[in-house]
Amino acid sequence: MDVKTRAAEIPGVSASVLTLKAELDAKSMRELGTLTLAGRDVRVLEGRDAIWVIVRRDGLGGIAFRAAHTPGGAVRIKIHVDPTRTSLTIAMDSAQGRHSLTVTAYEDTLPTLRFTAKLIPAARLLIAFQPRDVYPLGPDDDPLEARGKVEAAQRGLNSGLAFFHLDEPAFGSVLYFQNLTAMNDYFVATKTTPDTAVGGVWPELGYLPPTPAQTGTPAIDPLPAGQEVTVSDAIVVFHDDATSNEQDSALRFVQMQGAAYRLLDLPTTEFRDWVARSETTIRDLDTAPEATISHYGHRYFHPYTATEYPDIMVQMSLLSAISNFADWKGEHVALADDIRAGLGKFHDTKLKTMRRYLPNVGKDKDKNAVDSWYLYHPLLNLGHLATDGDAKAKRLFTSSLEFAIKAAHHFDYAWPIQFKVTDFSVIVEARNDDGLGQTDVGGLYAYVMLQAFHLTDDKRYLDEARKAIDAARGMRFELNYQANLTAWGAAACMRLSRVTNERYYLEQSYVYLASFFHNTAIWESRIKGAAHYSNFLGVTCLHDGPYMAIYECFDSFAAFERYLKDSGPDLDPAARMLISEYCKYALHRAWFYYPDALSKDLLADEQRNGHIDRKLSFPLEDLYHDGQPAGQVGQEIYGAGAAMVFASRAFHDIADAPFRLFCDHFVMTMERNSAASISFRLDGGDGCLASISLVRTGRRKLPNFVVETATGDRVRARKTTANRVDFHVPASGSVTVRWDSPQEKTA
Repeated sequence: MDVKTRAAEIPGVSASVLTLKAELDAKSMRELGTLTLAGRDVRVLEGRDAIWVIVRRDGLGGIAFRAAHTPGGAVRIKIHVDPTRTSLTIAMDSAQGRHSLTVTAYEDTLPTLRFTAKLIPAARLLIAFQPRDVYPLGPDDDPLEARGKVEAAQRGLNSGLAFFHLDEPAFGSVLYFQNLTAMNDYFVATKTTPDTAVGGVWPELGYLPPTPAQTGTPAIDPLPAGQEVTVSDAIVVFHDDATSNEQDSALRFVQMQGAAYRLLDLPTTEFRDWVARSETTIRDLDTAPEATISHYGHRYFHPYTATEYPDIMVQMSLLSAISNFADWKGEHVALADDIRAGLGKFHDTKLKTMRRYLPNVGKDKDKNAVDSWYLYHPLLNLGHLATDGDAKAKRLFTSSLEFAIKAAHHFDYAWPIQFKVTDFSVIVEARNDDGLGQTDVGGLYAYVMLQAFHLTDDKRYLDEARKAIDAARGMRFELNYQANLTAWGAAACMRLSRVTNERYYLEQSYVYLASFFHNTAIWESRIKGAAHYSNFLGVTCLHDGPYMAIYECFDSFAAFERYLKDSGPDLDPAARMLISEYCKYALHRAWFYYPDALSKDLLADEQRNGHIDRKLSFPLEDLYHDGQPAGQVGQEIYGAGAAMVFASRAFHDIADAPFRLFCDHFVMTMERNSAASISFRLDGGDGCLASISLVRTGRRKLPNFVVETATGDRVRARKTTANRVDFHVPASGSVTVRWDSPQEKTA
């Protein structure tokens, strides 16, 4: 193909592309140093207005990275190259101020480069424009001749990443990850947000630093003079292979994202007393008049404080969570009986399905309308209860299966956003102009079918699960519609892999995981109100959602528990690590959804649904990466089961001991070694840390503890109070806890 034809395939290029091409054609850049990186040629070069890092593979093309932007050129350049040739630092001046650049090469897992650029402005510096920083190079270093594809780019305020492959020449795959946490000072000073900051149009990709909107009277929010600010912290992971099928692409994305994650300075986590929160929540659910309404002689829960009609998803979410907590605690919770007693009114004996609304729902609602996921999620929770031995839940579950299958067949396993249950006529077809509906409902449906297979041993349900997962082939990074549904899809794939012993389903689970983690924010924002709560590793509720939501947070947590417990040694280590880290940070981060954990001035003045009562232990629906007021959507009653889900998974009672164990990773096995010793196994990421706490129960004093790893190393307590002792232990491997003989003395 000639140059003109190739160039015509590109929609257009900026002056930055042409300037780079001209400099490369003229070979006018001055070499400042070289690094070694797994068979790649890495050269650091001084250009007319930038310091470039160019990575090449012999005869297979390359990538040019603008590692530091120096308008007008750099002067007084000082260079230091580490003797191992794995790192290089540069100090230099430009008209903007004093620059520092560090380039580091890593080969621990996958070949990785990190470029960290900092600036001390010479004056109060207004930022009007900065070019993007990634340019694939074709033959003869020509960016116009490079052929490849961007598979995934930043969505909203999620992780600042671009995942792409350069096919002609066959350079391979690249994950560009911008550590947005490091740029908080930049965002705060310039009053900008990195919304969709990483992406671009081939061949100009990477990070576009956010700048104030340019108008006739632009914002005047400068970087302070004389204060160092990080302007870029890019982690770039390389893989020799370009993408092939979606399973290979998804696994590669997960592995490369895992490699980038390991280089981050991770936020600290704090112990959260989800047990006490659960007990307070159950009390408020039982006594607050804003929580319930009476119909047909039964109590039903509103979705939000004192508003919206009761629906089946709300009742089932609460019943499942309360039942989990009651089983964990070994005590009867009467509130669960109240919910269970009214479930029958949602069952349509003619259609043989659970309806969204009660028969007497107001005329302002279409009682026949249902969102696709609303049809199946209540069945998921009925299936959980049925598996645990709840006879009524099993009857309602099994009696609804035929309709569930009928709907799947009607839509050929590709569900719309909303339809009528009476005739399957579509109310809302697609989420936007891409024509896609609720793309991940098939994964939720598959999990429900696997529950049915477990309860009945009827192979028909297993076949249905297979068909639903198979129907999602080719969705790639468009698979995610709603985060928790995607997580249940991953869990369905893992269970299918275990039941059928077919590796295909394990590999398909990576497609769901890649889509899920594409929609997480692997950075900690300090923008506006977000400085007062954690959002690290928070997942946006929808594929294009502007906020993190509590329901998607804890329901994904529950799905990932099933995923990990169904997994085996074949699970990719990066996938295991990312899931475990998501769940770890969920236990920490979710506390801030509760309005009593936030100051009043961080809460929205008005709510779309109901109102906020800070005295009630019900979570807000919405928190924002960009620090908008929290709780704009409302205070969720349907998300109030979060505390109980967290408590029943993260806390472990020790018989006849004056304490219980908290762990922010799932405890895979636990063994009582003696009257005063336990051992347990964690399966998190190698090299990662788990937090455990030994939490006082009852009136007896805490004993003295000895905590040891599998290698026999003793672990020092990082915090000790009268009621709790905290430790950090390896997230993967066995841990032993020994304590003094029980003390009869009371505190």
